[in-house]
Amino acid sequence: MPEQTPVKTAARTLDLLEAFAKAKAPLSLTELAQRIGSPVSSCHALVRTLQQRGYVYVLNERKRVYPTRRLSAIAEAIARHDPILERLTPILTRLSRSTGETVLLGRRQGDRVIYLEVVEAQQTIRYSATPGDGKPLHASAIGKSMLGAMADADRKQLLRRLKLTRVTPATITDKAALEADIAAGKARGYFITRGENVAEVMAVAVARDIGGEPYGIAIAGPIGRIEARLEPLAKALAEATAGLDHPDIDGLARDLPAAPAKPQRATAQPRPVRRGRRGK
Repeated sequence: MPEQTPVKTAARTLDLLEAFAKAKAPLSLTELAQRIGSPVSSCHALVRTLQQRGYVYVLNERKRVYPTRRLSAIAEAIARHDPILERLTPILTRLSRSTGETVLLGRRQGDRVIYLEVVEAQQTIRYSATPGDGKPLHASAIGKSMLGAMADADRKQLLRRLKLTRVTPATITDKAALEADIAAGKARGYFITRGENVAEVMAVAVARDIGGEPYGIAIAGPIGRIEARLEPLAKALAEATAGLDHPDIDGLARDLPAAPAKPQRATAQPRPVRRGRRGK
């Protein structure tokens, strides 16, 4: 479905929470208003509502505001019961460890791809992303895999209205060229991007149908490293995800091996990351 105009209040609430994540410190109303581009009066009303619901608290010192752990507790409860991630995260983690690269799970939402899970490589120079990040369908490997999974008539109809925005000099902006690229991906069994969303990042992706819903799984990293091992990485991706095509989620849960405990995210142990790798 096409992108829809976001609800202003909801968007500002999310902007406010993301402002705290970036600041990593309490913020005053004035600072919050500046960060989310809102009048102080509107920001005050939003903070008061969140305070009444127990999501933020106010420090007496300069009336600074900071979130409580209520949001974290709710998010953890939701994440623990995600029927897809519960089964797939261990598979994605093993694939990342065996290939040494970042592995991503995503699916189409409107005219974009949304990352549902990201298992980052342990290498210093790596592709870095966050669950919830959105990427263009035409400029991401998972996006191309989603386009490739569509019926030809449905894909042609989507491409007639889809804006092929140029993200990097390598982004495919011609619809005929994109159709040819998708056809090539379908023929070889996997889809690739070479610097089409971030100039130095390459990715290889496949689509899998789980419970009647298409999902994309990708391996991503620096172009030089991925290009040199493209065929072995594509083979590892195909083998790791071969059993994921399943007509129902419950059946997938029964047929897959028991999942080990979900590992702690690598961010729990600080490590250097070269910036500028976000996006694909």
